[in-house]
Amino acid sequence: MATGGAAVASSSLQHHEAILSLTNQHQRIRFSDSVVTGSIIFPISGIAFIIMDVQDFCDRSAETMLMERIEQFVRIHRNSFLLLAAGLFGQKEWDVLFKIQLRFLGSNLKIIPSHNAADVVRSMLTIAKVTCKPHVDSVRDRIAMSRAQIIERSPVWEMLRKRQLNDA
Repeated sequence: MATGGAAVASSSLQHHEAILSLTNQHQRIRFSDSVVTGSIIFPISGIAFIIMDVQDFCDRSAETMLMERIEQFVRIHRNSFLLLAAGLFGQKEWDVLFKIQLRFLGSNLKIIPSHNAADVVRSMLTIAKVTCKPHVDSVRDRIAMSRAQIIERSPVWEMLRKRQLNDA
């Protein structure tokens, strides 16, 4: 099990390809009617995803409802990701993405363009795994070690050290 614990998914996603793929990858899924429609939450990682298709934004009245749903999702979840799916990202799809970015600029929403259910699942599991407690500590340690090595071996830092010694 990549993320540990069970993911909580909106009941509206019961027959979604992403849920089937998560189940095939041995992820436990619990369905709920009390979460935002289209969302999947990984409680152990403390992150939430909402899956939407670009085509759903084509209708003006649907667009307003979808933006309100995203707004509700962002208000509820501190670490929130929108997985925006489109088979191909042409001008129309990028326009939708841009409109969403403008609307939620400055919020905690991160937008991930995806082409299919496999991309959606890969993104979710990668993010959930690296934000899960045992892995996040390991990643933090590796970053700190890499930072120390970069500083230790950097010619710029060596030059600054020499200059500091000369100035003293």
